[in-house]
Amino acid sequence: MSMNFCRRDSWGTAVLLAGIGALLAGCASVGPATVTRDRFDYVATISDSWKRQTLLNLLKVRYSDAPVFMDVSSVISSYSLQGDISLGGQFASSGGGNIGTVGATGRYADQPTITYQPLIGDKFAKSLMSPIPVTGLLYLIQGGYPADVVLRIGVNTINGLDNAFGGAGNPRAGDPKFHEFMTLMRESQSAGGVGFRVKPVDDTQAVLMYMRPATDPAAEYSLRIGALLGLDTREREFSVQYGSFPENDRQIAILTRSILQVMVDFGSYIDVPQSDVAEGRVSSVSRTDEQQRMFPPLLAVRHGPSPPDDAYVAVPYRKQWWWIDDRDQRSKQILTFLMLMFSLTEGGPSQSAPIVTVPAR
Repeated sequence: MSMNFCRRDSWGTAVLLAGIGALLAGCASVGPATVTRDRFDYVATISDSWKRQTLLNLLKVRYSDAPVFMDVSSVISSYSLQGDISLGGQFASSGGGNIGTVGATGRYADQPTITYQPLIGDKFAKSLMSPIPVTGLLYLIQGGYPADVVLRIGVNTINGLDNAFGGAGNPRAGDPKFHEFMTLMRESQSAGGVGFRVKPVDDTQAVLMYMRPATDPAAEYSLRIGALLGLDTREREFSVQYGSFPENDRQIAILTRSILQVMVDFGSYIDVPQSDVAEGRVSSVSRTDEQQRMFPPLLAVRHGPSPPDDAYVAVPYRKQWWWIDDRDQRSKQILTFLMLMFSLTEGGPSQSAPIVTVPAR
């Protein structure tokens, strides 16, 4: 008795068997193969959603709406690839017909689990309403971020010099001396005239600002900065504390903003449709030409019926589209810096609660 598979289907069977073999071989390595792709895709998507959420909340604050933040706390992606093979044959004598059957089934599943966590309660208060740690701002300056930008965004007052603030409830025009101070800090930063360091004092880490000696070429910046802050310019090191007013002429008191205050100030510079202002849907913010010169807007947000295809970030809000142009490098950098500021309140060192200080006249 001879037993032969039907040759008529031998080519199709071979191809099918090869495909099943590849399916089963891939089943063992489906996990590692997805790491590179998934990591890139999730990072890009989460980054894009973070930018959109930040821009949307700036708009909500501008329109006196409540900001809402939703964190992506975890991403778990589960994959499964399964394959089954069935192969059967019936054989007869050499004069009979040969019958062969072969079959395969496969199943692929991608089941990502993404957890969202809204900022509420204590976490909301800590992230949005707590003052930005002084040390965090100084580390940014020491790390090379432009001093004038860091001070303009994150500081309310320094040794009694007021920064500009665009909040509808408590607007401030800003002290020209504060503008001069942050400009000098930027120039001194470039020249290496002023720096910060941490020094152990009584079992704590004290932050000190140091200035170059009078013989140093960059000392001219230090002397003017010291005069603006009312410091004893004969000294070279000054302690930096959180607060509104210094206790003496060897101390620098910095009253930092909360992230919510930063958002309110940023939002006040967003250009809105005049019809919304006329109808009372949003408050009008007026600034003189001199105020605009000293404290210009840092972020340019455009609006219209539809965004350009190549917008850096775009969100729909109040039947309008709002976006940041991808060619606007300054606005892109400022939005990224604003997002970085959020992390300062999360991981930055804590500072003592504010104390009411009444300056002597």
